[in-house]
Parts: sequence; structure tokens; C-alpha cells
Amino acid sequence: MRQLTLDLQPAAPPTLENYVTGSNGEALTALAAWLAPGNREPLFFLCGESGAGKSHLLQACAAAYGDAHRDPDLASLPATADPCAVDHLEALGDGGQIVLFNLINRLRADGGRLLLAARTPPRLLELREDLRTRLGSGLVYRLRSLSDAEKRAALAEQARERGLDLTPTLLDYLFARAPRDMRSLAQLLLAIDRFSLEHKRPITLPLLREVLQTSPHT
Repeated sequence: MRQLTLDLQPAAPPTLENYVTGSNGEALTALAAWLAPGNREPLFFLCGESGAGKSHLLQACAAAYGDAHRDPDLASLPATADPCAVDHLEALGDGGQIVLFNLINRLRADGGRLLLAARTPPRLLELREDLRTRLGSGLVYRLRSLSDAEKRAALAEQARERGLDLTPTLLDYLFARAPRDMRSLAQLLLAIDRFSLEHKRPITLPLLREVLQTSPHT
């Protein structure tokens, strides 16, 4: 049997509309207002644990995106971009901290804007004090991870949108064996849909077992 690789499944690009809000409605509303034309508040900072959707929102904002996990010195971040988004600030190297400090100063002087994300609020980041001070001077919102009930509801809704019938029993089976972050669950749903169509079989427990057995993410 051909191995089913979830990494090869097409995934919808991140948008504000396909972000699963959960209890983060206030932060999402504030971010949409910050992105509106004419709003010149320079800094918007998102914090929260892994899986809360920080990277999704940063990538949804049509900004020049820099990821300190992959590029701790921010060498690939365009020097003149506006707006900018910088993710995983806790991973910044010494060079990246200098780049970010200078970027904040430039954007403030030019009336530009910067969207930022980290696991913790600015005051708890292990960064230069002058950089922490600047980061804390903007809007700061904490994102909270979805509860299992919210993830189940979101997955069930995505299944309905695709015309799939995921019964409570099937959802129980998936949640007991699959990764719990929404990105993995959404890609798993795409894999299940494709597998069902290719093999012309309804979605049943045996079909789910086959998909999960051939997935590298479970």
C-alpha cells in the first residue's frame, strides 16, 4: 500500500478567517483593528504557549515574516519592509537582537508597524534590557490554547465543510491517537478525506486505523 504522507497534503494558507478563535476573541479583534489602515500603533505583541496559534496569526497578516527559530540573527528579514512580523523571539541570537532593536527604532521613526510573538510576555524574555523595554511598550495580548472540546468542535466543523461525516465515536478515536495541535489535526482530516475518496470507502474505524498507521505524524 502506498504510504500516505501528511506533509504532502495541501493546506490552506493561514488567514484571520481560518484561525480557530476559541477564547482568543479579544486578541483577534484587537489584531484586526491594529491591522486596519490608519492605525499607527507601532508594536503588537502576542504571547502564549506552543499551539496557541501565534505563528498562524503572524503569517496571516501579509507582513514580511522572520522566524528566529530558523534564523536567530534575522539575516533574511528585509531591512526596509513594513509591516514586519518576527516570530519566536525567545530564540533570537545576539545579532538578531541588534537587528530587532534597530528595526523597532526605524519603524517608529517612519511610522511603520511590527508584529511580534514569543512564548512569554516581553518582561520575561531573556533578551537585552533595552530591547525588552521597547517590546513591552506596545500592545501585548496573551493567546490561550484551545481546549480539547474546542478542538473537537473545530475539527467537526471542518469535516462538515468538506462534506465528511465524523461521528462522535470517530472523533473519540482520532483524539485518542492523533497529535492535538490544530494544524496536525487539520492535515489529518485532509488525509482522511483523500484516502476515503481514492479508495471509494466511507469513513469508518477501520479506515481511520489505516490512515493513522501510514501517517508519520502519529
